[in-house]
Amino acid sequence: MSKIVIVVGSLRAESFNRQVAEALTRLPAAQGHAFTFADIGSLPLYDQDDDADQADSVKALKALVSGSDGVLFVTAEYNRSIPGVLKNAIDHASRPYGQSAWAGKPAGVIGVSVGAIGTALSQQHLRNVLAYLDMPTLTQPEAFLQWKDGLLNPDGTVGEASAKFLGGWLEAFLKLVETHAG
Repeated sequence: MSKIVIVVGSLRAESFNRQVAEALTRLPAAQGHAFTFADIGSLPLYDQDDDADQADSVKALKALVSGSDGVLFVTAEYNRSIPGVLKNAIDHASRPYGQSAWAGKPAGVIGVSVGAIGTALSQQHLRNVLAYLDMPTLTQPEAFLQWKDGLLNPDGTVGEASAKFLGGWLEAFLKLVETHAG
């Protein structure tokens, strides 16, 4: 059983990305794996002066990531890039220099927005950051989702039209995690 941390790049109560992340954990491919959502909303703003005495919320995030087998990033797109709250979480867990919790953790990147190109630009920016952090990242298939009727069912599960694609995407991500299992 793989332990997967889910980092949602949106704090909004009705976040589309949070809803998609929760739906992914209900797909058949998710069975037998443990998914834990990271709390990134309680992190202070990153300040290098705090590296020697990190906040408890930062230590908790780093421990969660360090104890995982992989990380699933489900990100919104703000102003054609990653949300500040997500970048803040990434910066915290990568510091102090040389003590990154992200290094070597396989990553999946997916996102949803109301726009037709989904979160393509946000995902590209995030992939650049993950490459620097030494996170092997699923490259294919890519998943740029548009929020529209039928994506999710009223009960929060993946809709019939998207189930095969998202199930295949999740299987590919979990295979990447398995490949890198130590």
